[in-house]
Amino acid sequence: MSPQAAGLLQLTALIAALALAYRPLGDYMAKVYSSEKHYRPEKWIYKVIGANPAAEMRWPAYLRGVLAFSAVSVLFLYLLQRIQGSLPGSLGFSSIDPDQAFNTAASFVANTNWQSYYGEQAMGHVVQTGGLAVQNFLSAAVGLAVAVALVRGFARSRTGELGNFWADLVRGTVRILVPISVIGALVLVACGAIQNFSGIHQVGQFMGGTQEWNGGAVASQEAIKELGTNGGGYFNANSAHPFENPNPLSNLFEVFLILLIPFALTRTFGRMAGSLRQGYAILGAMAVIWIGFTALMMWTEFAHRGPAFEIAGGAMEGKETRFGIAGSSIFAVATTLTSTGAVNSFHSSYTGFGGGITMLGMQLGEIAPGGVGSGLYGMLIMAVIAVFIAGLMVGRTPEYLGKKIGTRQIKLAACYILVTPALVLGFTAVAMALPTPADSMTNSGAHGFSEILYAYTSGANNNGSAFAGLGADTPWFNTTIGLAMLLGRFLPMVFVLALAGSLAEQRPVPETAGTLRTDKPLYTGLLVGTILIITGLTYFPALALGPLAEGLAS
Repeated sequence: MSPQAAGLLQLTALIAALALAYRPLGDYMAKVYSSEKHYRPEKWIYKVIGANPAAEMRWPAYLRGVLAFSAVSVLFLYLLQRIQGSLPGSLGFSSIDPDQAFNTAASFVANTNWQSYYGEQAMGHVVQTGGLAVQNFLSAAVGLAVAVALVRGFARSRTGELGNFWADLVRGTVRILVPISVIGALVLVACGAIQNFSGIHQVGQFMGGTQEWNGGAVASQEAIKELGTNGGGYFNANSAHPFENPNPLSNLFEVFLILLIPFALTRTFGRMAGSLRQGYAILGAMAVIWIGFTALMMWTEFAHRGPAFEIAGGAMEGKETRFGIAGSSIFAVATTLTSTGAVNSFHSSYTGFGGGITMLGMQLGEIAPGGVGSGLYGMLIMAVIAVFIAGLMVGRTPEYLGKKIGTRQIKLAACYILVTPALVLGFTAVAMALPTPADSMTNSGAHGFSEILYAYTSGANNNGSAFAGLGADTPWFNTTIGLAMLLGRFLPMVFVLALAGSLAEQRPVPETAGTLRTDKPLYTGLLVGTILIITGLTYFPALALGPLAEGLAS
């Protein structure tokens, strides 16, 4: 079987598995967030944190809950790293420096999981399991809660209440993320991933020195890192490391975990909004972009140019032979079209156009299907923009799901889509203008610029993957990327929740003959076109200086 045929078979199997899980998981999540019943362990949690899960919140109160919880999480994780040297189970590692501790705390709380350190050489068992892995659950649950609040904004009328943040947070963690992660961890252990709390072992001589490896609760952290679209690796090689991702089967299963909840959330949206066809329309837009990007990535990486490419069967530099070009391409697209950031190959070594595809996937806003929760609310924001554009073309006040999209709604949606590009392009411009940040670039020219652009694209979009050529463990990058991650995560949430509150207060608008049908393929095509045009207009100049220039020169 040719590598191309094997890749097509993997993609087909992945789509089939996602299709089988789509309906039951989507319906289950809708029931979780619509239920009024509280399980006993959940009641214990509410009692400890002093929350009343039955109290409805308007959007300012919901936002205060999100920000307060996240701020406490950042502080806790920062302090845990700063005292690591005094903790048991630290494996002899010292405490983390202040700038790196801030960067890591911001990264994991923001669901970014950008890492400017070598995991197996910096973090002990307590920080890895009690700090980083816990935030993998909680940051994903926060994203789910905000997405559900926006769905309630569309579904409810004549009320500003969006539910209870604490109840949504706990339910998302206890009823969705934990059970699936347990199953996922067992599957990964069966595939060969490690799961232990062993210390550091010498495993032989390497390049004239001693090679050492430490164990860890890797399978359990790998499961939630992919399921929660987090991406932070236990080891520096991330999902290219055989302890995290042993073989092609585990590789395909990890891609399945990455895409599982974001795709299934479209059915949750349709079920809670009272129209499954609306969910299918959003799903269609996500699927078209994801399949298109995957096909384009496989094509550009399989393209043979010169004897070396022909002998290797394609662009094999930076890719694991056990995954090959197809498995690496599928993983790379999945992880950059979501907010995962895990890598099983090194994106810096991809072809010029291949590296540009990974970057463009993040710059779309990671909405195809996007991160857990963030992908859905990002796509719904783009849906609002799309109906506004359609309204301009026909001279009619735009409507979506029975809600009028007026001046306030459009301003909030516009602010949402402007925040991330401002952060990415602003920080990139400053970094390129200053002399010190450029010293961290491994390469010069277009590829060196791509390293900087990729880093801030990854941070501000809450992705966390790196181009693998940038020495980012410096005070400048730790601080600025940390700020980009926090602002890129929580500023958009402000506009999402404000939009949800304004929609929930409206009276439903009856459908008429002139109403745009947003559950039809025509609207799905308009939505895809809107996403590509807005992203292209925003980022094309920067992409032209980096990956496009490199690709055309090769």
